[in-house]
Amino acid sequence: MGARGKAGSDRSATGGRHGRDPVAQRFELGGQIVPPGTRARIEVPVAPLYNQAMVSLVAIVVNGVRPGPHLWVCGAIHGDELVGFAIVRELLQRIEPDDLSGTLLAFPAVNVFGVLQQSRYLPDRRDLNRCFPGSSKGSLAARIAHIFMKEIVGRCTHGIDLHTAAIDRDNLPQIRANLEDRETLRLARAFGAPIIIHASERDGSLRQAATQRGMPTLLYEAGPALRHDAAAVRIGVEGVLRVMGALGMVRPQTFKSRRTRESRDTAWVRAPRSGYLVLDTDLGRRVEKDRLLGVLHVRLHEEFFAETRVEIRAPVAGMVIGLTRNPLVNLGDAVVHIAVVGGGPAQRRSKPAG
Repeated sequence: MGARGKAGSDRSATGGRHGRDPVAQRFELGGQIVPPGTRARIEVPVAPLYNQAMVSLVAIVVNGVRPGPHLWVCGAIHGDELVGFAIVRELLQRIEPDDLSGTLLAFPAVNVFGVLQQSRYLPDRRDLNRCFPGSSKGSLAARIAHIFMKEIVGRCTHGIDLHTAAIDRDNLPQIRANLEDRETLRLARAFGAPIIIHASERDGSLRQAATQRGMPTLLYEAGPALRHDAAAVRIGVEGVLRVMGALGMVRPQTFKSRRTRESRDTAWVRAPRSGYLVLDTDLGRRVEKDRLLGVLHVRLHEEFFAETRVEIRAPVAGMVIGLTRNPLVNLGDAVVHIAVVGGGPAQRRSKPAG
């Protein structure tokens, strides 16, 4: 492994210091050929907007000098989730084609329009991660999903989908995956996130569509929306490299060891009243059942000094893996997410990830 050279000076263009394996295959995407030992930026057109600006899937393809797995890694399916964008950027600085077995397909931002608008959604106001496997004759979101499945998932063996929490929330770095699948579990453990969660697939998500095709797929959740989170990026980059090492794509990576917990159930704590929330917990904290998580200050009358305090307590024992960062909450808002680790079943299951 080494830092990528300057543009136009990539040693791998002539075979690299290891030379090309005669069995290594060229990789084709969007009608463009990427020979072994090279990299290329490829735009796969989807459809024009009303102003004729083309919506495209932009991929960086790194094709190794030896045969091996084909791995896709994508960020910003939701345009306001930028941690994945940063992970892919740093990952590409660390991967040299002549050190690689197999092929890496990296997508810094699947939803480029959403990134430009700092929005979760596409121009048609659809959530792309609810539109898989898509349709060649459907909405813009459905067409992007269809092309991603056909051109990328259909050419790969494994996948990693990078996400953050929704707006005004924050997530502890975590892997969500189908832990009933042996290969997926192996790769989830290899990633080395602080916690691995067995999570059912959300209908219409990329992870569901890829898993239904028999592809081991990991979903990484970490950090807040529309923010750079250095720890989330670092753990994400290291995690992808660990997975690539486990797949035999690169030499096994040596990073600082980190304890990884596993959870089969999670519980969302919801606001019992509307008010101003002051939390007394944070990401990664272990909590016991009935532990105080925070206090809601509920305004009873027009005067602010006439208020009551409502305590928010943990319904289960476990680890805090997500929480709101906005103190203004309404009745029923999800405020704290707890993963059950080493305890009994959660009283309230979370929605599927994705």
